Amino acid sequence: MTTTATGPTRYMRDRATAARTTAPLRPFAWPSPDATAQEAGRLRRALLERDEPSAALVRAIREDRTVTLGQFRRALNEGIDTVPDAPAALREYFALIEDTPDWVDRELIALGARTLRRVGSDAGDVLAYGSLLGGYNNSGPLPVLMASGRLTGERTRRRTAETGTWWQGCVADGGLDRFGAGFTLSVHVRLMHAMIDYHHEHETDWDSGERGLPVNQFDQAGTLGLFSITFLLHTRVLGVRYTRREADAVLHLWCYVGWLMGVDERWLPFDERAGLRMMYQIGASSPAADDNSLALARSLVDLPLHTRHDRFEWLRRRYEYERGLSLATTLLGPAGVRALQVPIRPPWYPAGRLAVNVVKHHVVGRFPAGNRWLQRHGERQLQRDQRRLFGNETPEVAPL
Repeated sequence: MTTTATGPTRYMRDRATAARTTAPLRPFAWPSPDATAQEAGRLRRALLERDEPSAALVRAIREDRTVTLGQFRRALNEGIDTVPDAPAALREYFALIEDTPDWVDRELIALGARTLRRVGSDAGDVLAYGSLLGGYNNSGPLPVLMASGRLTGERTRRRTAETGTWWQGCVADGGLDRFGAGFTLSVHVRLMHAMIDYHHEHETDWDSGERGLPVNQFDQAGTLGLFSITFLLHTRVLGVRYTRREADAVLHLWCYVGWLMGVDERWLPFDERAGLRMMYQIGASSPAADDNSLALARSLVDLPLHTRHDRFEWLRRRYEYERGLSLATTLLGPAGVRALQVPIRPPWYPAGRLAVNVVKHHVVGRFPAGNRWLQRHGERQLQRDQRRLFGNETPEVAPL
């Protein structure tokens, strides 16, 4: 591995393009959006930093052969004490993830989960056309995604649904308790990321001097921010209202999820204003969209054109396709979708959602009875959307 004095060459490689695609975030990254020399140094170093505890466990699995995946699964789902003669490396790992930080507030996590469920179907739209699609404008980690073959073609729907399964596990009641779905899925994904990192660094021609580590803290922080910081911003664009405590609770939930997934505490979005500034700096220093970005973006935006409907299939497919393009253009901005070669559309759908959500969240939701109705309505929408996509099936997250 060779790196320049300023870190991997992907950092700030495409400044002009990145400035255009991140322009919608810049007004929120005040008072001084651009990174200081010290902040830039931390960002460059983050490209060469990994989740070291998980890397050590992967070495125990892949090199030392002292831990098996079966032992990991049992410890994760049933507890480390159920593993006969549990290896020391495995015990140390679970001692770490079960040693909950002092800053974790379970009541705040519960409020954050309820708040996210209240968003309803707008949550899925923002995650798809804001978080996932917007993330493709950072081409740095995309060779890893493309190598899996799980985010293009016919497998796009299942892979995005697996992400939805993880998200719903994290926001479920008790989902982040020790044996809750959000906890176990997050730790599962954490080890999966470490195994992917090991594979690409040791078994392929990955160039860390150009790209940084295959799975690094820079990209993990950016991904976590897409599910937390920019999610709040994008849902507000659609008219969703949060009290200050609710917004703080949402971020607190994602800080704990990020901690479970091996994101260093320095990159956790504890504060919304600081988080917006961090997300702008990550986006502004990321490499521009490339052929991988275009392939992933096309598979995602074309997904509605292949969705089955019982009636009026052609019309409903076209409507959902155009609706998604309208959302993408509004949430990412024209430059953001143009960089991904996604067609630009007027904001007709977000304008309609804004009108509906202003009534729901800013008027009805201000009254106790209205807020309770809004909570039930949002949760029913999430359940309905899950059934519409997969019936009674719950897609599992990719196996290790």
